[in-house]
Amino acid sequence: MAQSPAPDRMNETQRKAVGAGVDISRLPAHVAIIMDGNGRWAKSKGMMRLVGHRQGYRTLKDVLLSASKLGVSYLTVYAFSAENWRRPEDEVGGLMKLIEEAARHELKGLIENDVRVRVIGRLDEVPSTLQDALNDLVTKTKQNKGIVFTLAINYGGRREIVDAVRALVSKGAAPEDITEESISAQMYFADAPDPDVILRTAGEMRWSNFLIWQGAYAELCVTDVSWPEFGEDALIQCVLDYQRRDRKFGGLNERE
Repeated sequence: MAQSPAPDRMNETQRKAVGAGVDISRLPAHVAIIMDGNGRWAKSKGMMRLVGHRQGYRTLKDVLLSASKLGVSYLTVYAFSAENWRRPEDEVGGLMKLIEEAARHELKGLIENDVRVRVIGRLDEVPSTLQDALNDLVTKTKQNKGIVFTLAINYGGRREIVDAVRALVSKGAAPEDITEESISAQMYFADAPDPDVILRTAGEMRWSNFLIWQGAYAELCVTDVSWPEFGEDALIQCVLDYQRRDRKFGGLNERE
């Protein structure tokens, strides 16, 4: 178990979390987020859906910094799913441009905040200029030692499992060699711990094909708050809810 920093060494985010009841020594190592509700938030205000996605980008900047200050080691977000291609062409194109713009614009700040960026998904299917921007982001932050920030882009959990099994078959694996451990080792981001928490905004009660292998025992945290309105206080509340859970991984606790 990690040691809590002394009160005089805590940053403002940690002090706020402790004040809310969070035990800094028991933080989730890996938080994954389904950032939902951007379009509905914009529509409720009479704006175009892409305005909601742009506000969601601003929210993500703030939440990433808050998670880093809190002491979370890994943050993974569902930026664009494999199913999102079904959306209207102008929205898909706008999202691709927004992600590319963010990747290029945020590089300096990510380096300054010691954030290491990873990207998972079938990137060969996204525009080449976006591929270049993301590859540059990953390359130029790979030496950073702070929070590991993973963008799931053109990502689908079932696709990832298919790709992992295909990788094993291509290496000549026999049927008896295909185990949970061998499949896990072929996942896109195999060296990351499984998520402790999967957080979904905007109240939807669905997994949406996100980290379905790695999230088998993740704690679910669903909030009615739309992603553009999510912030540090809501993140702290999710962590507090997580710490109130009794994680048994299929076993029993001492009281049962």
